[in-house]
Order: sequence, then structure tokens, then C-alpha cells
Amino acid sequence: MATVSSPGIGSGLDVASIVARLMAVERQPLTALQTATKKSQDQLSAYGKLQSAMTALRDAARNLTDADTWRATTVASPNTAAVNASSDGSTPAGIYKVNVTRLASAQTLASTHSFAAPTDSVGGGSLTIQLGTWDGSTFTDKPDTAAVTLRFDPPNDTLEDVRDAINASGAGVTASIVSDIDGYRLAMRSTTTGAADGFKVTALDDDGDDGDPAGVSLFAYDPSAGVSQMTLGSAATNSAATINGVAVSSATNEFDQVMDGLSFQFGQVTTTPVDVTVGRDTPGMKKNVTDFADAYNAMVQLIRDQTRYDDSTDTAGVLQADSSALGVLRGLRTLASSSSGAVTTFTRLADIGLEPQSDGSLKINDKKLDAAMGQIADLSGFFSKDDADNALDGFGQTFRTFADLRLGTGGELTTRQEAIQKRIDQSLERADALEARLVLVEKRLTAQYGRLDSSMAQLNSLQSYVTQQIAAWNKSS
Repeated sequence: MATVSSPGIGSGLDVASIVARLMAVERQPLTALQTATKKSQDQLSAYGKLQSAMTALRDAARNLTDADTWRATTVASPNTAAVNASSDGSTPAGIYKVNVTRLASAQTLASTHSFAAPTDSVGGGSLTIQLGTWDGSTFTDKPDTAAVTLRFDPPNDTLEDVRDAINASGAGVTASIVSDIDGYRLAMRSTTTGAADGFKVTALDDDGDDGDPAGVSLFAYDPSAGVSQMTLGSAATNSAATINGVAVSSATNEFDQVMDGLSFQFGQVTTTPVDVTVGRDTPGMKKNVTDFADAYNAMVQLIRDQTRYDDSTDTAGVLQADSSALGVLRGLRTLASSSSGAVTTFTRLADIGLEPQSDGSLKINDKKLDAAMGQIADLSGFFSKDDADNALDGFGQTFRTFADLRLGTGGELTTRQEAIQKRIDQSLERADALEARLVLVEKRLTAQYGRLDSSMAQLNSLQSYVTQQIAAWNKSS
């Protein structure tokens, strides 16, 4: 009598292999779902790329609608160390003659008396610092600025204590200790340049003499009262210059939009006028146009790559036959080949050197574009928005509107991404449910075949017993 046999444990039934093969069949719907989910995720990623490319195209188009783009200027100075300049774009082209006669400076003082060490005691008393303007020996307090008084009492009256107290006072003056061959001195400086930020220092000395070279009066400086224990290094002055013969002055060495949007930074006094040349930034304007063409071409190429089918390799793009992506491509190509009534000089992109090609791209004709750059006012209008009549919007505005509509709520790119994301979410939920079901199925199959294994083991044992009994009977007979 034949026996039921199989390699394994118990009856020899290979339960694990049987369950694994059955589960492979059970998992086929989940595998198909995971494959579809991966495809949807790839599509979502592709639409993310389209969104980024469309955003870049919109931004490039928006630059062309900005009036500042077409007002951009270049500023050149043959002596930037003395005169550096910049323009906000409103400066008329031309040459501006700049002559710097004086730089702005801060008032500086140094103590005449020197100390053997920074930790030497100065003596008790008070110092009062007042900001203001010097006119010879006449001092005028700076309006709306209060004097600051500092008190020093032993042992907190060292040279270092005086320095630290001045720096912490917020009096508009900074202090430092400098050393020379004679010892250590206190130096003071206005925190800002300009004639209005000069300062005087008066002393109230505990020794009773507020002007002698002893005690805190060592740091007194008030020529209006005949007291000058500090040496004046530099006076507080405004900068002074002439620009095309017009005198200008500032508390600093920077002049912000002092003439037709032109700003200057002075670094040196000049002996002869510096010619600052302001010209139209034609290269920058051209780059904005070519950047737009590049962004358009990148968008078109991306859609074509994502939607094409390659017969030679039998491979399809992630968005092959995707109606939304193809619709965006058709819209772009139609817009690039359309005409505009914004200006009469140019009506099509090809008129300024952006020539549509059979593959939907724009080819830059440098000769045409350079010629168009000679008519900046018309070129600006060719791209700008018409506030009175949208039908007369230039190409910059029409492309910007096109992109905004596709990127905005309800636009093709946005709604398609939302739909794909919803499909992915639903697939992931179904996958989780299938995974949970498969766990139960595997558990059930393992239990069923485990019981079968036990039953077959019992049958094999019974078969062995019966075989032995028959053999015994045959011998006895």
C-alpha cells in the first residue's frame, strides 16, 4: 500500500511552501494596486515639475510687465574709491560731474595727560557729555538731545572705569584706551559723523578745580568755557560736494537719491571732477527677454518629454496621453503664435526676435532682438499690462495671466494634481485594507494546512500500524 509522503515536519507536508504559493496568488490584487499607485505618484511628481516650470515662466513674464525692468540703468565711475554711485532706474542717461571737497567726519579727542597703567585711579567726580555743533569756540546743543552725566567714586574711578562708563552710557560717544611711548590715554569719538554730532565734555571734579590737569577734569573739553584738557584730533563735519555744479552736503558720506534717483557714496576728496556715467541697461533688459524665452522653452520641452511616446524604445512618458498636460501645451503654442495690439511697432513675438518653431519652442534671433532694444518704449508696451483694456495687454501680461489661471484654484495643473493626490490617497487606503485582509488570510491558511498536516500525520501512523498487522497475520497463517 502506498504511503502519503512529503519532505517536512509532522506528516511531511510542506505547509510553509503551500501557504506562500497561495498567498502569492492572494497578493496579486495588492501588487496591481501598488503598481497603479506608483504610476500615480510618478504622475504627481511630473505635475509638480510642470507647476515649478509654469511658476518660472510666470515670474519671467511678470518681470517683463514691470516698468522698472525697462527703466534699468547702469552707472559707471572711473574712480570708485572716491565716488561710487547707483541709480534706482529713474535717472536720465548722461554724465554727472562730481567734485568732493570734504568728507564727513566724527569728532575725536585724546587726553593730553597719560597714565602709567589702565588701572590707575583718576579721582572722584562727574563728567557730563553733551552732543551739539561747534562753530569755532561756540557750541550749540543738539536739539532733543539731553546731556549725560557720569559719576566716578573711588575705587571705581580708574581709567578703565571711565572708558567703560562712557561706552555704556548711550551718550553718542565711544571711548577707548590707547597706548603710546608715554603711557595710556583716553580717546573719545562721536558714534556718528556729521557736524551736528560734535560733543563737549564738562567736569565736576571732587578736587574743586574743574579745569585743571588733575582728576576727572583731565577729560574735560569745552573751548566755549576755555577748558581743553583733551586734544582735538578731528572736528565733526558734514561732507561737501558739487554735482553738476550744484552744492550738496550730508552728515554722512552717503547721499541717497540726491539727484533724479541717483545715489552717491564718497570715499575720498577729489582734486578734479569725477565723471559718473549713467546709461540704459540694455544688456540687462535683453537678458530679461531671453530669460522669458528660456522659461517658455523649458516648459514646452518638459511637457513634450512627459507626454511623448518613443517608438524606438517602446517607452511612454509619465503623462503620455494626459489631456490636461497636452491642453496646457496647446495653449502655450497658440499664445506664442498669436498677435497683440498693445503697440503698433511690434505685433508678434517673432517681430522682436522670439521666433516660434515647429516643435513649439521659441528661437532667439539676436539681430532682431538687438534692433528691438533700440525702441525701449515700444518694447515695454509690447509686454506690459493695459489697465484700460485687457484686450490690449502685451505678451508679458497675457503669459502671466495664462500661467496664473493654470496655477490658481480650478486651473488645469492644480485640479489635476488634486485629482491624482486623491486617487493616491484612496489607493493607499485600499492597500492598507488589503494588507490587513492578507494577514488574516495567511493566518487562516496556515491554521488550515497545519490541521491538515496533523491529520495526515495521524493517517500515516495508522497506515503504518495496519501494514504491520497485515504482515504479522501473513506470517502466522
